[in-house]
Amino acid sequence: MIGKLKGTVEEIGEDHVVVDVHGVGYVAFCGARTLAGLSGVGEAIVLFIETIVREDMIRLYGFATAAERDWFRLLQTVQGVGSKVALAVIGTLSSGDLANAVALQDKAMVARTPGVGPKVAQRIVAELKDRAPAFSGAGSEESFGLKRDIGGGTASAPVADAVSALTNLGYPRDQAATAVATAVRDAGEDADSAKLIRLGLKALSR
Repeated sequence: MIGKLKGTVEEIGEDHVVVDVHGVGYVAFCGARTLAGLSGVGEAIVLFIETIVREDMIRLYGFATAAERDWFRLLQTVQGVGSKVALAVIGTLSSGDLANAVALQDKAMVARTPGVGPKVAQRIVAELKDRAPAFSGAGSEESFGLKRDIGGGTASAPVADAVSALTNLGYPRDQAATAVATAVRDAGEDADSAKLIRLGLKALSR
């Protein structure tokens, strides 16, 4: 089982990269974001690898970070999501964006992935909503939990009102939720919506 490759880029294809490790070329299939981050043939590269073994093939999937590999594994636990779809999602959304989409139950963000329709996107955010925090990597656990409450419609009225107000001002919903989560952490859970909006705007302006 191969867990990581460290070598030099020998070839860059449309959906894969060949990594030369001491004279042996390994073909690793990668998402669009990983491939776009490569500067060219001959550069040093480190890929975190997920090895998938089937009756008719052995295939390596490469990721720039361990978090992306973890998401790749997790996505495939969703009904109807195989390696191809999981890789496409990872290639479209960063780990932080994917974590936000799950926390906020934002299927539209996931549906930005080519080949992923609304039904599959809905299954992804729904089935992973109680399992994704460990992979978020964005903000504190308390902040992430609050964003999940906002997405699930269980947040307090002042919090929900503050997020709605910031969204109406033109901020993306995930950014608004992050800002309000920061405001709650600073002002306390008893803060009214006006204070949360003010602190949220301050956080967005940093």
